[in-house]
Amino acid sequence: MLELVTYSENSPLLFTQVIFWVLFGTIIITYQFIYKNITARNFLLLCASLYFYYMSSGFYFVLLIFSTIVDYYIGEAIFNSTNPSKRKKLVFLSALINLSLLAYFKYTFFFTEGVNELFHLDLEQENYLAVFLNSVFGTAMDTTNIFLPIGISFYTFQTISYSVDIYRGDIKPVDSIWDFALFVSFFPQLVAGPIVRASEFIPQIYTPYKVRESEFGHALFLIAGGLIKKILISDYISINFVDRIFESPWSYSGFENLMAAYGYAIQIYCDFSGYTDIAIGVAVLLGFRLPLNFNSPYKATDITDFWRRWHISLSSFLRDYLYIPLGGNRKGKIRTYINLIITMVLGGLWHGAHFRFIYWGILHGVGLAVHKLWKETTKNKIPNTPITTAISGFVTFHFVCYAWIYFRAEDMQHAESMINQILTNIDLSIAWEVIVAYKQVFGVMVLGFFLHWMPQKWKDKIAIEFIAMPDFAKASFLFFIGFILFQSRSSEIQPFIYFQF
Repeated sequence: MLELVTYSENSPLLFTQVIFWVLFGTIIITYQFIYKNITARNFLLLCASLYFYYMSSGFYFVLLIFSTIVDYYIGEAIFNSTNPSKRKKLVFLSALINLSLLAYFKYTFFFTEGVNELFHLDLEQENYLAVFLNSVFGTAMDTTNIFLPIGISFYTFQTISYSVDIYRGDIKPVDSIWDFALFVSFFPQLVAGPIVRASEFIPQIYTPYKVRESEFGHALFLIAGGLIKKILISDYISINFVDRIFESPWSYSGFENLMAAYGYAIQIYCDFSGYTDIAIGVAVLLGFRLPLNFNSPYKATDITDFWRRWHISLSSFLRDYLYIPLGGNRKGKIRTYINLIITMVLGGLWHGAHFRFIYWGILHGVGLAVHKLWKETTKNKIPNTPITTAISGFVTFHFVCYAWIYFRAEDMQHAESMINQILTNIDLSIAWEVIVAYKQVFGVMVLGFFLHWMPQKWKDKIAIEFIAMPDFAKASFLFFIGFILFQSRSSEIQPFIYFQF
């Protein structure tokens, strides 16, 4: 019983653990008795959300509480003020506090190492929150290492959006701090998105619970599909192939490195989209609708189309809260290209405090700028035929895979070694030998890409047929899937990739 209320860094509470679904089932059962009372429902969800976050992040959930209190009262002050200057200062204060908190926990080591290297200093960083918690609670947390709280990048953006949306007049403040706390901490999407804007989520807090039978069936379909993506495809590819190659790319042939790049492309897609499928499904069962976050991104025919399909909640957030405020495309062509690059560089930095993420952002920013220039130059004179579509899709996919190498590699040296192996040591003579040696891994990769690239109407038909199944058939199918996933999961916990962001 003690394990149910004690955080373990080596065993955080994840969607892929049986205990999560046992606890979630308990919540759903309790829901049946109180869902008609909106206040009781929201209170249950708030308690569950804080509990799940504590079990995923430990004492660092105090940061979530801090951000909640700060932005709730700043939002109130913005709404109640009629002074334009004061309102702007309050929005700036919200952004400053939240981004400073994010910068401290996410970028302290990055900037300290940069300053030390640039000025030949020997500055040391200290985790002041750990020092405080150790003194107050008698814990023994490492004060020399700054732990990145799970989901801080996601809920930081959400709390900032609340202040900005009130400032813009898109929403009014919530009725109470408890309602705002539910918005910030809502557990299905808290730790890895999708990023939910206040204007999308807060009205649902006051909406009576209503889930149609078809929505219930679709939610179960999303959850099952998300678990299959994560456990059966992503984790298997990662453990048995991708991680080995990326750890030591120079030890493998160029062909193996190329396959690892393809492998990571489907791994990160199945991992991240799998999480959001589960999050969206769980939220629907609780009566909430979260935004679409993925739309078959590797079907994109250009890099702009890719960002309309990949991590949609982040790309739209960067567009509306960064790219457009920078000037968007309203200040001339050159400024538009610069704004695109700045937006994507900051988007890359959002993912992690490493130069490889910045370089990944630069690649995508330049890619977006070049594509925009290409469109303006050709003015759509190139005919849109199946051949040109296939070529543009092929080029886009391989550009994305090339950028993924920098995103995944341990550092720039590993990334460059991998690319060098692919370009200079491809050695196709051993390709068949490699395929045979890793036949199961490549089989899973093919399955992943097939499921991703299959026509949307096929996917819709499968979902419709599942929803139309009798309840007993649904339960039997889900039990079978659960049994298969339980048998195939790795012995060690495999966190979702975006937990580190």
